[in-house]
Amino acid sequence: MSLREQLCAYGRRAVELGLVIGTSGNLSVREGDRVAVTPSGVALDRLTPDSCPVVDLDGHLLEGDAQPSSETPMHLAIYRTTDARAVVHTHSVFGAVVATTKTELPPIHYNALMLGGVVKVAEYATYGTDELAANVRAALEGKRAALMANHGGVTIGATLEEAFEATRLLEWLCEVYVRALGVGEPAVLTDEQLAAVVERALSPPEFPRR
Repeated sequence: MSLREQLCAYGRRAVELGLVIGTSGNLSVREGDRVAVTPSGVALDRLTPDSCPVVDLDGHLLEGDAQPSSETPMHLAIYRTTDARAVVHTHSVFGAVVATTKTELPPIHYNALMLGGVVKVAEYATYGTDELAANVRAALEGKRAALMANHGGVTIGATLEEAFEATRLLEWLCEVYVRALGVGEPAVLTDEQLAAVVERALSPPEFPRR
């Protein structure tokens, strides 16, 4: 499947799962110095391979006639400073709730380790600006996910599938946190508890054979 075909497939999934609404959200995937990105102003479930532009790491258009997503500067900033090969940005409901009310998503479940532990909320800046790109890049340092204040979330991965699954996990963690706040004060896992999870994962138990 080509890079542009991947964008179409995962764009449809993002809409089907309610992770975006209207023309919000954008995805990109990198191969070498080429980045395929979703176009500006097109709903993600209406993409076609030909409608997805391809740019270089400096943002110069290499293929396609459509205007790249307004968030392309953020995607490129991430590619220039991390080993990511795919970026997913959504406006999912629970992610937006946390991003509007909190400065971070604490590790209330050990699966948060799959995103790097605490998920930081990048400081607010106008969408599509270099300032927002810098804020998100800082929030992502050492992480696979970040939230964007009063905006949404962004995840990265070695593949578009990996970045998309990180987005699904981020939304699930945000939903658990928001729902837990409606019941009481959520318990946050300590560094020691998280370290024990890592140790368990590195040294799984061996079961005796019969």
